[in-house]
Amino acid sequence: MMTALAFVVLLFIGAPIGIVLAVSATIYVLDTGNTALIGSYALQLQSGIGKYGLLAIPLFMMVGEMMNGGGITTRLIGMARAVVGTMKGGLVYVNILANMMMASILGSATAQISIMSKVMVPEMERAGYQKTFAVATTTSAGLLSPIIPPSMMFVVYGVLAQISIGDLFIAGIVPGLLMAFGFMGVIFMIGLFNPFPVAPPLTRAERIGLLRDGLLTLVIPASIIGSILLGIATPTESAAIAAVMAYLIGRFVTRELADRDIPQMLLTAGSNAALVLFMVATANVFSWILIYGQIPQSLAEWVVTVAEHPILFLLLVNLIMLAVGMIIDGIPALIMVVPIILPVATTVYGIDPYHLGVVLCLNLTLGLVTPPVGVALYVAATVSDVKAGAIFRSALPFVAVAGVVVVLISVFPWLIIR
Repeated sequence: MMTALAFVVLLFIGAPIGIVLAVSATIYVLDTGNTALIGSYALQLQSGIGKYGLLAIPLFMMVGEMMNGGGITTRLIGMARAVVGTMKGGLVYVNILANMMMASILGSATAQISIMSKVMVPEMERAGYQKTFAVATTTSAGLLSPIIPPSMMFVVYGVLAQISIGDLFIAGIVPGLLMAFGFMGVIFMIGLFNPFPVAPPLTRAERIGLLRDGLLTLVIPASIIGSILLGIATPTESAAIAAVMAYLIGRFVTRELADRDIPQMLLTAGSNAALVLFMVATANVFSWILIYGQIPQSLAEWVVTVAEHPILFLLLVNLIMLAVGMIIDGIPALIMVVPIILPVATTVYGIDPYHLGVVLCLNLTLGLVTPPVGVALYVAATVSDVKAGAIFRSALPFVAVAGVVVVLISVFPWLIIR
């Protein structure tokens, strides 16, 4: 009871989730008076981050920093404009396509939304789009980042579940494409009732120039996905390769990245990665405590009385995760629930851990744009100076599509490939 009370109180007073997990686990250990648990606490804390796969997190964060500083982001957007920018409502499709390409590099929704809001929202405003719609589209398209590989959430889930992160990346391809095409369908339907501004035509020389400038930047996502699919590199090694590619392109091709910028980029990427890794370490201690207290076993006994079929179980999990995601950010929520849900899903219902991982991560992306927390909403609101509530109302059609994709993935596991 003391552990549960401490957990709830710390959570609702806004304490960082890593502190919530560490303090709750500490209270449980001290309350039991078990000297073996006390002596193993530090070991469990250290072993939580002593995993090779977690090296991918700071590396992918460094890739994002160098892409932004090297002008690679603007060239990807220019390439998307050359492909679909002259269609009716072309700039909205450019937003989705550019976010797809960014998602295949960054793997972090909040970082992607922050970057793309600064670039796409002013561009769409100048073209005649309503600012709220522009922000909502950019925010919704940013939800592709945790799904289309590489994904920070997939890295964390793969480490927690002790499964291949590379196979998990591949499993996210089809769900990510379903979401992207679903978003494009929403844009098409909106355009039928609210005509979009007509994009100015591009000359052949302009189109070729944009394609040429953006084509080389595709080396970065190609090096990530290609090296994993071909078995040349692990996800961690692919992140290192991508970081080298981003530096070389930014330094010698776009020539917008200076060596003097690297220390600050390293500091930013390292600080952000440290926050995530601290949560992973404390989550390892917390899951160790849960297992010792036989919480997953107790949960399994209760769940089988409510949901007899694996699909019913997954739909129940989706409802729970939707509620959790409304309050807690994606990665912290994942860290909290995986140690509880994974053993029940795999041992009681025989659900493939890769299938479960995609369902959990896809569901938690909805929480990024769902009040009351909605981290992505507030990131976009801060960057674009638009109220979070207005963004959410405008983003509702996109959220609905993402919800449909969650249900489809839950009901039809064959959509997960690996």
